[in-house]
Amino acid sequence: LALYFHTGEREEKCIIEDIPSDTLVVGNYKVQRWDIHKHDFLESAPGLGMFVTVTSPSGEVLLSKLYGPQGTFSFTSYLSGEHIICFQSNSTRFVVIAGSKLRIHLDIRVGEHFLDESAIQAKDKVNEVNVRLEHLIEQIHHVTKEQDYEREREEKFRKTSEETNSNILWWAIVQTLILISVGIWQIKSLRDFFISKKLV
Repeated sequence: LALYFHTGEREEKCIIEDIPSDTLVVGNYKVQRWDIHKHDFLESAPGLGMFVTVTSPSGEVLLSKLYGPQGTFSFTSYLSGEHIICFQSNSTRFVVIAGSKLRIHLDIRVGEHFLDESAIQAKDKVNEVNVRLEHLIEQIHHVTKEQDYEREREEKFRKTSEETNSNILWWAIVQTLILISVGIWQIKSLRDFFISKKLV
C-alpha cells in the first residue's frame, strides 16, 4: 500500500488496515510541509516529528512512538482484523493556520521482510541464493496466511448470510400466519355481525 494524504499540524489522521494474525507490518513515511511563499510542499519538514500509534482490533495499543519527519515503523499483529494506524505531528503551534498543511507519504508492506541488497552483494553466491530462498519461503507463508484469513472471513460472511436468510424465512412465515389469522378473524367477525343483524 503506497499513498499520500494531507493533514493539518497537530491534527490526527488514521488509516485502517485489514491484517491477518501473526503478520509483520513495516511502514515507511515522509512528511512535507506546505510553503506559503513557494506555494508548494517542501521536500522535508525539519524539526517536525510524528507520533505513530497502532491499535489492534481489540483496542490494544501495539505501537506508540515519536519519530522524525521521515522514518520507518514496524509491528506484528497478534489478532486478525482491522488495525488502526494513526499519525499526528508534534507541532508546538497553538493556532493551525492555512499554511501549516502537511503532506504525508506512506508506504506500508504487510508480511514482508525487506532484503538488504548491500548485505547480499557482500556475501558469496551460495549465501545469496539461501537468503533469497528464505525470503521466498517467508512470502509463501504470508500468502498462505492471507488465504487462510480470507477463507475465515468468507466463512463468517457465509454464516451471517445463512442466518439472515433463515431469519427472513421465519419472519415471512410469521407474517403469513398473522395475515391468515387476521383474515379468519375478520371473516368470523363479519359472519357474527350479519347473523346478529339477521342479514343471513
